[in-house]
Parts: sequence; C-alpha cells; structure tokens
Amino acid sequence: MMLMTFEAYESVVDESGYEARGRERQALSLGIDRLERLQRGVFGLEDLVESLLYVRRLWTIFIEDLSHPENGLPDKLRADIISIGLWVVKEADRLREERSNDVMQLIEINRLIRDAL
Repeated sequence: MMLMTFEAYESVVDESGYEARGRERQALSLGIDRLERLQRGVFGLEDLVESLLYVRRLWTIFIEDLSHPENGLPDKLRADIISIGLWVVKEADRLREERSNDVMQLIEINRLIRDAL
C-alpha cells in the first residue's frame, strides 16, 4: 500500500513544486543522516534527543501542510501520508523515551518518502 501511495504522490506533484520538493528531500536527507548515526551507535544522549526531535518536527510540519485545504494532493493521498507521518512522530517519541530501539524502520520510511519526492 505504501508503495502505491508514493507512486501516486509522484504522479500528482507537478513541476511548479520542484523547488519545494528539493527542500523537502534535503530536510529528509538530514534526518536520515542523523538517524543513521543513531543506528551506528555514534551518539551521545543530547545527539539522540536532538536527532529524534528533528525528525519529529519535520514530520509535524509535513502533517500541518498536508492538513491545509489548499494542499493540492488528493484527499486520500493526503490522508495516507498524514497516517505515515503520525506513525513517524509516535515512533520517534518511542525511541526518545527508550520504549523502542529499532531506528531502522524510521530510516526506511524516511528514505521511501524522500525517494518518492
């Protein structure tokens, strides 16, 4: 289902949003880099918290943008991406609160979204 969502996203977004997608890709890449450092175990507590809060803030921005009626994506696609975003936020919180230690899932979903932009 997620792959279809990403393909639908790619087909709907037009060239006028090219620069915005580039910024989104850069922001996601930075988050992925931070998450990969966590996965490798190369971090202190402050880096852990900052990295997870970065990913959480980024997805909160995406969710807010997708929630606006002016967003040009179809309602179903917006709802699907919002659902993914809510999962990312919850998972980042679980990692930060040490209720999970599986960073790989966050890395993979962020890569999928970035690569679909």
